Amino acid sequence: QVQLVESGGGSVQAGGSLRLSCKASENTYSTYYMAWFRQAPGKEREGVAIISRHDAVPIYADSVKGRFTISQDNAKNTLYLQMNNLKPEDTAMYYCAAGRVFWLRSSGYDYWGQGTQVTVSS
Repeated sequence: QVQLVESGGGSVQAGGSLRLSCKASENTYSTYYMAWFRQAPGKEREGVAIISRHDAVPIYADSVKGRFTISQDNAKNTLYLQMNNLKPEDTAMYYCAAGRVFWLRSSGYDYWGQGTQVTVSS
């Protein structure tokens, strides 16, 4: 059973930055693809970014391209999401997930963290 624990959320003003972290209980990166999702109140869960375990090539949702960067530190079993130029529409609960699928749909992911809240004010 893989456990994922997110941290780094908070409240910022528009244009600010946050760095989210997701600590895994074991080395997930040799087995799973790692991704970030978010869910705002009343909306469906949305894929934000995913990184390939093979070559670290990332895929981003169009809404965050050029502003967010996903990365991983395999030695620390930690996934990151650097978020710059934040906008009010980025406000959501952010989740990391581990799965055997390489896409930004929530189906097919085996493990989820508990989430960390990001709130961006205008």
